[in-house]
Amino acid sequence: MQLTGIHHLTAISAKPRENLAFYTGLLGMRLVKKTVNQDDVSAYHLFYADGKANPGTDLTFFDFPAPPEKRGTNSISRTALRVSGEKSLGYWRDRLKQAGGHSGDVVEVDGRLTLPFEDKEGQRLVLVDDGGAGDASPWEKSAVPAEHQIRGLGPIMLNVHELSRTEYVLTEVMNMRRARDYAAPDAKAQVHVFKMGEGGPAAELHVIEQKDLAVARQGAGGVHHVAFRTPDEEQYHAWTRRLTELRVPNSGEIDRFYFRSLYFREPNGILFEIATDGPGFATDEPMATLGEKLALPPFLEGRRAAIEAGLKPLG
Repeated sequence: MQLTGIHHLTAISAKPRENLAFYTGLLGMRLVKKTVNQDDVSAYHLFYADGKANPGTDLTFFDFPAPPEKRGTNSISRTALRVSGEKSLGYWRDRLKQAGGHSGDVVEVDGRLTLPFEDKEGQRLVLVDDGGAGDASPWEKSAVPAEHQIRGLGPIMLNVHELSRTEYVLTEVMNMRRARDYAAPDAKAQVHVFKMGEGGPAAELHVIEQKDLAVARQGAGGVHHVAFRTPDEEQYHAWTRRLTELRVPNSGEIDRFYFRSLYFREPNGILFEIATDGPGFATDEPMATLGEKLALPPFLEGRRAAIEAGLKPLG
């Protein structure tokens, strides 16, 4: 029983209009689902992905009017977005600088070319050259040329206070394998790489132990949780049984309509999710018009008028 990679990552934005403009306009990602947080329907849940809304490409945001994140340990500290080739990184370096964004230079990290940058709320991101591995589904309406578009997520960076406790859950509970270590770009810490399935940047967690930092406080510009892929409902149910048998506190199975979810926290407090690849975002909308209207799962549809009245227009 193996997780196959990163499914999605959910972050927090206090400025949904600006968020939408940044990720669809500047980054050229497709808004594939405009819906609400199913646990707090006063907030949008926006899903950005590739042209076909494939699992493993979803960068999502909760619209929470929260103060800025207080950075620290026991948090998801950087989200990688995959592109193909050195030429693409050059394209993005120029595009980000022309937009006046906070970005760094192209540097090699862990044998891959990378370009770190932040969105306007301080969300820490990095573009990673994945060597063109695997399929790509460009979005034909993107402002970014197809060959330079973001291909998906991964790897994801975690900062933890105590590595051994997190490593135990990753390897002994979640069946990941410790692949290698490398020096962090600032050379102050070692980064420990754990891989899932066939490995590669779409299926890696990079973990730094930092005992000297205060614990992070979630907020705007920070990450809420990371989700991992399981291919079907049979394995999803098996993961539920495994967590229960190992006495790992968890949410139990939750039907999110677009996928099935199972939540738990690793020992340093970071929220993890295991999510199924399907049914997918075209379950209630045509693929051609994903994200154009507010989509609600059937169990919220009866409350549509009240939900819409409580949401601010995105423009």
